[in-house]
Amino acid sequence: MYVGEKKVFSGIQPTGELHLGNLVGALRNWAQMQDDYETYYCVVDLHAMTIPYDPAAFQAARLETAKLVIASGIEPKRSVFYFQSQVPQHSELAWVLSTITGIGQLNRMTQFKEKADRSGQNLGLLSYPVLMAADILIHKVHAVPVGEDQRQHLELTRDLVERFNHRFGEVFPVPERITPAVGARVMSLQDPTSKMSKSDSDVRSRLLLTDSSDQIRRKIRSAVTDSERTVAYEWKTKPGISNLLELFSVATGRGVEELASEYRDAGYGRFKMAVAEALVEYLRPVRQRYQGMDNAEVSRLMAEGAAEARRRAEVSMATVWEAVGLSA
Repeated sequence: MYVGEKKVFSGIQPTGELHLGNLVGALRNWAQMQDDYETYYCVVDLHAMTIPYDPAAFQAARLETAKLVIASGIEPKRSVFYFQSQVPQHSELAWVLSTITGIGQLNRMTQFKEKADRSGQNLGLLSYPVLMAADILIHKVHAVPVGEDQRQHLELTRDLVERFNHRFGEVFPVPERITPAVGARVMSLQDPTSKMSKSDSDVRSRLLLTDSSDQIRRKIRSAVTDSERTVAYEWKTKPGISNLLELFSVATGRGVEELASEYRDAGYGRFKMAVAEALVEYLRPVRQRYQGMDNAEVSRLMAEGAAEARRRAEVSMATVWEAVGLSA
C-alpha cells in the first residue's frame, strides 16, 4: 500500500469544486509523494462543519471532492485515503490535545480571526487548529505539505508535540513542513494579489479541474495583466503576468525565467494563448479520469480507506492512552 519509511499526512476541504490552486499547491505534490513516503490523505469534512452548510449539498460535495482527489493522481492502493469523519480517533486525539492548548494561542490564529469576522464565532472554529493537529499526529507522521496560509497551524502542532512529549514522554515525532518551490500559492486570475479561491464571487478568477477546454481558454484570455506589453517575471510590478508565468511553468515543466525570455516581446495576446493551451493539456488527464469514475466505486474505496485508517489510528491512540494514564 505504501513505500518509504517516513510518513506524510495532508487533508483537503470538501468543497466539491476543486480548482487549479488545489491541484498545484496540494494534489500534484500528494501524488508525487506516494513514491517516497507512507502517505495518509483525507477529506476533512469535520473541519467544514464550522460554518453554516446545507446537509444534502455537503454530502454531495464530499463525494465530488474524493473523486477529484483520485482523478488528480491519488491512488487508494498506494495511499490511505478516507473521510475524516469516518475515523473517530481524529476527534479523540483532538480532545486530548485540547487539554494542553492555551486559549491565547487559539485566539491569535489568523484564520480564526478572518473566519469569525465572516461567519460568526463558535467553539469549533476556535478549536479548528487543535483538530488539525490531531489530523497530523494521529498517524505519527514526519512531514506535512502545507502552503504559507497553513504555516501558523503547523507551528501550533509542533508546539503541542513538544508540550505533550515533555509532559507524557516521547510519543509523537515533530512534523516538518514540505513546500513546493514554484506554484505553491496560485493566485486569482482576476486579482493576482489574492489567492485563487472557490469563495471568490467572480467565476473567472479560478480554473476548476472540471472546466472544459473552452472555459479554460476564456478564463485565461480574461485574466488581469497590466497596461504594458512586455512579459516579465516581476511580482511587485507585474503580478498578473508573473502568476500566469508560474502557471505556464507548472503546466510545461519549464523554468519561469526561460518562458519569460521566450515570450518577452510576443505580446500579451500570444502569451495568454500559449498559457491557455498548456493548461488545457495539463488538466485534460484529470478531467478525463474524473469523467470516467463511478460514484458507488469511489464510495467503496473511501470506506476501505477509512477501515484501514481506523485500524492504524487505534494503534496510535493506544500509545496516547497509555501515556496519559488512561490505558485499560
